[in-house]
Amino acid sequence: MLRGLFRLILYAFLAYIIYLLIRFFQTLGKRSKSFSSPKRISGIMVKDEACNTYLPKEEAIKEMIDGKEYFFCSKECRQKFLEKKKTSGKP
Repeated sequence: MLRGLFRLILYAFLAYIIYLLIRFFQTLGKRSKSFSSPKRISGIMVKDEACNTYLPKEEAIKEMIDGKEYFFCSKECRQKFLEKKKTSGKP
């Protein structure tokens, strides 16, 4: 009886070790994929015309208005700028 209990504990311990090894190797695979292709940023900063903040050009929302390109940090700032431009006739 004691021998059977010892085997059960041993098998449970081995199963737990195998589970930990599987999780370890899965996280290794995920980490290597996330670091393999870093996002390139040109270093060019643009100004949001609505809230006057600066952000990387790659992350900005772009809008062409009357042949000029404007940049915004969010859809809300873009909408605010467009409404302001409609009412006043200029940015």
